[in-house]
Amino acid sequence: MNSKTRLLLLAFFIGAVALCSSSGAAAQNQDPTWTKQETPIRDQIRRLRDIPDDVRAKTTKQLALDIRALPKTQHKLDLASALANLSTEGDFGRDTLQEVTTTLAEALREQPVPMNGRDPDRYYLQLATLARYEHAKVSSDNPQYVAAMAQLEKEDQARGQVDFTLTDMQGKSWTLKSLQGQVVLVNFWATWCPPCRKEMPDLDALYRRFKDQGLVILAISDEEAAKVKSYLAEKPVTYPILLDPGRKVNDLFLINGIPKSFVYDRKGKLVAQSIDMRTQKQFLEMLGQAGLR
Repeated sequence: MNSKTRLLLLAFFIGAVALCSSSGAAAQNQDPTWTKQETPIRDQIRRLRDIPDDVRAKTTKQLALDIRALPKTQHKLDLASALANLSTEGDFGRDTLQEVTTTLAEALREQPVPMNGRDPDRYYLQLATLARYEHAKVSSDNPQYVAAMAQLEKEDQARGQVDFTLTDMQGKSWTLKSLQGQVVLVNFWATWCPPCRKEMPDLDALYRRFKDQGLVILAISDEEAAKVKSYLAEKPVTYPILLDPGRKVNDLFLINGIPKSFVYDRKGKLVAQSIDMRTQKQFLEMLGQAGLR
């Protein structure tokens, strides 16, 4: 999803798995570098978004175990990373997410990758993200993992201090710091992003439920106004939609993938965030950390 969604943690599968065309799939099926063991796993990952969430949860957990059981193969780490990327699109259960995280961690131990210049490689950032924001258990003293955790902490400190002013679709100006005294949920989204679209009805329901208690939702898109307006004409929401031309606010928040959401309490403190799509229940838990229940 936009540099999709998530530090471009999905690297390999953005086009090849989740969003590949039928012609691209046919070409990959003929790729001799994919083993007979890898190919069915790859194809199941490609179809995860097409199945109901309860089935998806069970399938995701089994895929994690199947990947872990693979011998050390060319695509094992990429498969583990692609599955981890998709496993945060909602709530598929703590056990499922832990199995996915363990699979990624073990794949990295089997196939360690070098630093990206002076920065930790994206795979270690992905693993650190699962630990920091999804609270999955990771046991690693790898220097890149340690550096990745430190990088995420530094980014959160920056987001806690950020301020911005943007205009919504009706021409009203909104400034984050001026909203102290209210609970603010800042959501980054786009019309082309399936997980973004999927969580919008839940966000709208929560806004209508809590707006009289001081909840403000600011949903930010970097797309052209005409495209956003056209989408909202078909899928309206009641919370403000802000435009971020030039991605200046996206850059302030260090957004490399969407959807992402950040919750600030009434004192303006960043108290919760999500790295991906959330369900209404998950959003409620985030808002609870700001005192809304």
